[in-house]
Amino acid sequence: MKIVGVTACPTGIAHTYMAQEAIEKEGKKRGYEVKVETQGSMGIENELEQEEIDEADIVIMAVAIGIDGEERFEEKENEGKVFTVDPGEVIQQPAKVLDEAEKL
Repeated sequence: MKIVGVTACPTGIAHTYMAQEAIEKEGKKRGYEVKVETQGSMGIENELEQEEIDEADIVIMAVAIGIDGEERFEEKENEGKVFTVDPGEVIQQPAKVLDEAEKL
């Protein structure tokens, strides 16, 4: 399974990167291909290419603010393949979040 995601929090520091790490760790534990873009205090890092988004089975949006480039995910949104969650929830319960996202 291929998963891509975006993490972003209001201050763009701790939760952004902790959520990224939680998604990547849990995804890799399950044997998934995972790439997570962060939109934090350093700007956009690990930016997702449109091709990566298009090929993904699931998009996890662990965001607490609006993000740049949201239109890149419209097609996946229309397919019902975008799972949006608070970054704090991903940090606390990554397995539960991935279980929920897999149901899409």
